[in-house]
Amino acid sequence: MRTPLAWLNLVHEKTRLLVAIAGVAFAVLLIFMNLGFLGALTKSATLAYSQIDADVFLVSPQTTDLSGTDPFPIERLYQADGISGVERIMPLYVGYLQWLNPETRISRAIFVYGINPDDPIFLLPGVQQPENRAALRQPNTVLMDRRSRPEYGVPTIGTITELDRRNVEIVGLFSLGGGFASDASLIMSDQNFRRFFDPRPLSQIDLGLIQLVEGTDAGQVAEKMRASLPEDVLVLTRQEMLKRETDYWIITTSTGFIFGMGVVVSFIVGTVIVYQVLYTDVASHMAQFATLKAMGYRSYYLFVLVLQEAIILSVLGYVPGFIISLGLYEMTFRATSGGLPIAMNGRRAIAVLLLTVIMCAISGVVSVQKAVRTDPAEVF
Repeated sequence: MRTPLAWLNLVHEKTRLLVAIAGVAFAVLLIFMNLGFLGALTKSATLAYSQIDADVFLVSPQTTDLSGTDPFPIERLYQADGISGVERIMPLYVGYLQWLNPETRISRAIFVYGINPDDPIFLLPGVQQPENRAALRQPNTVLMDRRSRPEYGVPTIGTITELDRRNVEIVGLFSLGGGFASDASLIMSDQNFRRFFDPRPLSQIDLGLIQLVEGTDAGQVAEKMRASLPEDVLVLTRQEMLKRETDYWIITTSTGFIFGMGVVVSFIVGTVIVYQVLYTDVASHMAQFATLKAMGYRSYYLFVLVLQEAIILSVLGYVPGFIISLGLYEMTFRATSGGLPIAMNGRRAIAVLLLTVIMCAISGVVSVQKAVRTDPAEVF
């Protein structure tokens, strides 16, 4: 059996090995958390759309995202209804109002959806229930997201509080979650929306939702609509809408940039830590490396030896980093009451493992240069 020289070099200085493992684990943890928040940002950006039953969307060109819409005339939705393949059109209204926590009496901004109770806009079971739809038709009533943050109070049916200084009653609950754009949300009827957002008229809508006849190609219908509708409205298929929303949060906002840069910085930090450990190891074993070269071992062997050490370090550091990340993911999910959809998945786990191996391999290749260039005669 061949002597496991790479492993023996690492365990020769156990303290140094533990420090190296801790450094790699820290870098892995940073990468996992930044990727986790980046993934949660993507999921939260499209979370509401995943529960909206529509094939084609109409939005204003000035709309940035769901929380930053610009209203447009409802006539555009009526015009789209005349296109072949359209089965149903539904207006959706959104906006922010001040919600008074009935327990602490502190007001906070809350995201509000306004719908026609007869329109099957949301796939959420809490919204589809006939009794909740009927309750929404009553004045000053809302459905509340049970995943709203605790700062808004415990969502309880029958609770009466204030919304924009008007009395409002919670008549039902649904489960959606917020994310980076909102910490809590409500659903109310379009008539109640008109009352609370007065003087804004219902003739100005934020999104036009279009359901197509089953089997109809959404892309073809969207092209027809683009050709017939004025330029003051964008026509987007579901996939185009999801991409537009995701691109806004990942590319346009600083939030996506920060998490993306966090991954890069974490990778650099890990590379530097592993390089310092391996370089120190190479320097302390320079006599042994010189002996190997004097015995006839080529530089390739030294490369492979240090590369093996780097890969061993990457695996030893990845395992604790992965385990701690699982715990922090769960802690974050619970701390946000499920509003921040952060979770581990197989693709991310494999990707970070590959990044860790690459990070350590780069460090190993750079740190072994001194041993490769050294002349045995100079060492002895």
